[in-house]
Amino acid sequence: MSSALTDLVPLPIVQAPMAGGVSVPQLAAAVSEAGGLGFLAAGYKTADGMYQEIKQLRGLTGRPFGVNLFMPQSEYAEPAAVDVYAHQLAGEAAWYETELGDPDSGRDDGYEAKLAVLLDNPVPVVSFHFGVPSREVLDALRRAGTFTLVTATTPDEARAVEQAGADGVIVQGAEAGGHQGTHRDIPENDGSAVGLLSLLGQIREAVGLPLIATGGIMRGSQIAAVLAAGASAAQLGTAFLATAESGANAVHKQALTNPLFVRTALTRAFSGRPARGLVNRFLREHGPYAPAAYPEVHHLTSPIRKAAGKAGDAQGMALWAGQGHRMARELPAGQLVEVLAAELAEAGSALSGRGGAG
Repeated sequence: MSSALTDLVPLPIVQAPMAGGVSVPQLAAAVSEAGGLGFLAAGYKTADGMYQEIKQLRGLTGRPFGVNLFMPQSEYAEPAAVDVYAHQLAGEAAWYETELGDPDSGRDDGYEAKLAVLLDNPVPVVSFHFGVPSREVLDALRRAGTFTLVTATTPDEARAVEQAGADGVIVQGAEAGGHQGTHRDIPENDGSAVGLLSLLGQIREAVGLPLIATGGIMRGSQIAAVLAAGASAAQLGTAFLATAESGANAVHKQALTNPLFVRTALTRAFSGRPARGLVNRFLREHGPYAPAAYPEVHHLTSPIRKAAGKAGDAQGMALWAGQGHRMARELPAGQLVEVLAAELAEAGSALSGRGGAG
């Protein structure tokens, strides 16, 4: 790993920040205590809600951790398209005995207020999704002693991250569960996401920053593969979603290995932005018609998703998952980090032995 990352965390294992209540302080603390880098997800929270979680996490561990922010969305969706989709979802709302959410509930996710908190109360690492912060923001965080990371899904995005002055790039492959961190949401690019190993190679040749690889990684041997391909560390989301400390709905956890859910797909059905989840009824029925409208569609479907979760109905939930979901292991998060580290060491020994063979 780069020296800055090595100073922060002993193991090249990062727990991905998963918004929506999954990445709770208990999960981040367990990962950090085991030698990885735990993360809180500030997305969809208020600035005070984020601050309270940071305080709680600091009460659970003295180890380094990270906080992830969503960048404000500048592209406004076509209101007519959102209205049409809302009409289509009326039956879902009636079925789950709820109302549709207000699509105009806000586009900036409290970004400025959250930045102010993180500058007043610095944390070891801050990462950004859905775009690149300004150089002024990244410089201010650096002066506060914070290591900054920004997600990229293409070499051009990685170059923009480097030019803005971030400390590292999170290289997100097509296999990743949840939202693709594209800097601009361009519908014409749907389906063009590149697999992690190919993308990692391209970005390694495009920028000189430390790289953290993410997308479909579930085993220590896969961590070894991305390290060999030039990454400084691996970020795992779905692998930690099934752990005891994860805040994910029990139905979501069970669905990862449920034979009813055999594949994943990138869809706009739940949020209006491409995100990978298990293919269920809602995704099949509404995915083909969902507009490019984030966060309007996210706000619109939020009550439906919550009602489905409360009812234990996996067919109406956003079951975010990466392509490796069937390899999920129901272990305590700290134990999972230990298992991954052991698998990584074993894979490294196997590679060393093979390299030394005559």
